[in-house]
Amino acid sequence: MSDLIDAPQDDTPTADDGVSNGHVPLPPVIPPPAPPAARLPPVLTEAAVPPAHHGRLPRRGAGRAFAKGVGTTLVVLLLASGAIAAYAVSSIVTPVAAKPSVKFESEQVLESVPDIGAMEGGLNFLLVGSDKRPASGAFGDPDIESGVLNDVTMLLHISQDHSHAEVVSFPRDLLVDVPECPDPEDPEGFGYSARYGVKINTILNDGGMGCIAKTLEQMLGITIPVGGVVEFDGVAALSEAVGGVEVCVVDPIDDAYTGLVLDAGSHVIAGYEALAFLRTRHAVGDGSDLARISSQQTFLASLARTLQSAGTLGDPVKLYGIARAVVTNMTLSSGLQDLGRLVSVARALQSTDLDRIAFIQYPTVYTEDLGAVIPAASASIVASALQQDVAVQFDPTATDGTPFGTVDPNATDDPAEDPAVEASDTPEPTAPAQPSESATPAPTSEPITEALPGDVSGQTAAEVRCAAANSG
Repeated sequence: MSDLIDAPQDDTPTADDGVSNGHVPLPPVIPPPAPPAARLPPVLTEAAVPPAHHGRLPRRGAGRAFAKGVGTTLVVLLLASGAIAAYAVSSIVTPVAAKPSVKFESEQVLESVPDIGAMEGGLNFLLVGSDKRPASGAFGDPDIESGVLNDVTMLLHISQDHSHAEVVSFPRDLLVDVPECPDPEDPEGFGYSARYGVKINTILNDGGMGCIAKTLEQMLGITIPVGGVVEFDGVAALSEAVGGVEVCVVDPIDDAYTGLVLDAGSHVIAGYEALAFLRTRHAVGDGSDLARISSQQTFLASLARTLQSAGTLGDPVKLYGIARAVVTNMTLSSGLQDLGRLVSVARALQSTDLDRIAFIQYPTVYTEDLGAVIPAASASIVASALQQDVAVQFDPTATDGTPFGTVDPNATDDPAEDPAVEASDTPEPTAPAQPSESATPAPTSEPITEALPGDVSGQTAAEVRCAAANSG
């Protein structure tokens, strides 16, 4: 398949990126009002990254990009768990210069929040992992320029009331229709014409981050006002910053492509070992990019649980260092060039229940030649949930019979017994109070949710899942 992330020939765009085999574009839907902007951080300083645990990692650009995209999501979760403390020490830290920003057509500049409170309203945030830089560290030759591909494309949706959030991952070989886009290098000049049946991971090279946002806006019927591109393998440093992330694997993994070696069972991984876990494709599931996305989601869910555990990331200086890395190591849309705005976005997720943070794999089916994927019929349901700003509920059978992962048999059955899972906000029943003139009945309606069909896979942050090794 053309989505092999670890094969050397996949580092650069290929001639078949315009394939339109069986492409079924989703009809555009009128988007709801756009929420405020948000921003995700990439992590890293190479000095903070330890040497790899398992041998020399191969020279790979696309794999590195995948981990970078994961890094952006990790940073947002990190900030959400301690953004106030991070901002509190900002006055004692030397100011840093931000990277040049990118203007979105649907741009929405967040208001700075004087008291560093949570932003008001919701938000759609584009997350892109890119290879637009020479290879670095243990993952390539720094003298060789890697491909300019957005091999990781994610959308973070924060609800208007901050009660739920969704992170949608789009496969790198998804065929999409691309609208007309301005040239990011010359916004006033000739731009890019509309294209059809284009692989989504080529848009960054031919239109830039703003064009990716326009494409997803057209496909999903929503507005995306802000976003960021991460160009470093900062996920290694991120995992070190939280003291490692616990993952589990069903069977032993020994991946010659990434150098990842894990026995069956649970492991706390960090640094380049964590990066190798996120990069590995051949060693998990059916060896596809879709299987790798599933492993990535298990990692992100575990990270979210870690961040909501008592005492996690209590060091304000360390937290500010993470926030500082966002500004210096990510290319952000121009609405996010302010630390206060970043912190206000992160705080919006601080109290979101783990079982209301969903990691969704955008539903697709393969083209006839198996060289790409196109949106499945159920993709419209995912789009509708985003448009209507409702939480999603996975079908319990969604992962049955798939090689992508399994529920950890050692996980706590009752979320209330798991210290990493916060108690529900729902109050326990109490004895009726004495009637009074001012008493009024409290509403008892349940939150509205969108039930996803069985072909939409993913998990919530409250679920503990294990990666399945590739037995083929």
